[in-house]
Amino acid sequence: MTFFHHKNYRALSAAIAFSFAALTFSGCSANIGDNSASSGSASSGAPTSGIMAVSQGTADTGDISDARNTPAVRAAKAIGPAVVGITNKAVARDWFNNPVETEGVGSGVIFRADGYIVTNNHVVEGAKEIIVSLSDGRTLKGKLIGADSVTDLAVVKVNASDLPVAAFGDSDKIVVGEPAIAIGNPMGLEFQGSVTSGVISALNRTLDISDRRVKLLQTDAAISPGNSGGALVNADAQVIGINSAKVAASGVEGMGFSIPINTVRTVVSELMDKGYVARPYLGVSVFDPQSAARYGYQLNIDKGVFVFKVTLNGPAGKAGLMRGDIILKIDGDEVNSVSDLRAKISDHAIGDTVKVTYDRNGHEETTDVTLEEIPQDDN
Repeated sequence: MTFFHHKNYRALSAAIAFSFAALTFSGCSANIGDNSASSGSASSGAPTSGIMAVSQGTADTGDISDARNTPAVRAAKAIGPAVVGITNKAVARDWFNNPVETEGVGSGVIFRADGYIVTNNHVVEGAKEIIVSLSDGRTLKGKLIGADSVTDLAVVKVNASDLPVAAFGDSDKIVVGEPAIAIGNPMGLEFQGSVTSGVISALNRTLDISDRRVKLLQTDAAISPGNSGGALVNADAQVIGINSAKVAASGVEGMGFSIPINTVRTVVSELMDKGYVARPYLGVSVFDPQSAARYGYQLNIDKGVFVFKVTLNGPAGKAGLMRGDIILKIDGDEVNSVSDLRAKISDHAIGDTVKVTYDRNGHEETTDVTLEEIPQDDN
């Protein structure tokens, strides 16, 4: 059970719209793990047995002048071979409820030479079949290993070996203004492996997407539909982010967003290990005035979030919370929106106890709630 999380399964398109200023998902690529790479790939020296290791990207730039051997050139040669196209073949329903096969294209990044690829969750969500197009021209069937809608990340596996692998950098060391190069497949496979460049515009940019608060890197490197799941690369030819979103509002240019690679490392490790990301939950579904309005309800509260459902035998239910309560604070901090509540809970680990202050019929009360792992059917 989530805090009023309604999954909206749609036929895949190259870009998916969200409520933040027409924020649309679009992509870049990321690399993880075993950095043993074939010719043309980035390598990190000695291979590691783990999923991801910080590594130095290298590239054979050939006999060109220093003036031409720009960060974009080095990034394209080192990371380009590890960026793939991902075609999602899904089934949608037409106006007459007849099944219609749809197709969408995004990007992905090879992070292990034995065929593991990281991409965006929205690129592969609802897929009946996944087709991976490699930079060498081969097309292979992909298998979904795990996906996480919260961070918009997924891992896909193809049956292949000795594939080029992208080197991961350290997103905690990024500085505003440094070069940023996006590699992906804007507008589909016809433009596979396109490279655009810009700078890192901002760090830790917090956006509210579908009532979830996420921290992303901001860049002015051009990101278009189809880039989803592609790589954002630094001047050392290291992947520092997975391109995932852009602001597509009228008159807005150069505002793309990327999932920091250190976040990617953590999420991908769990997806590889479990197939999902384990997170704590409170066990309530809630409304704030804005989210209620989106579903056609009017909610007249000045502060807090309204509990309209409590999970049977969930953490909040065990602690005595009921439908109709208004949650005011978590650990003494006010929560006045769905995203506020989600953010406070996500700051904790499974098994932590949080102090919940709530209003019941005009009386303020406080109770301790021990957080549990969110059931996967509701994740």
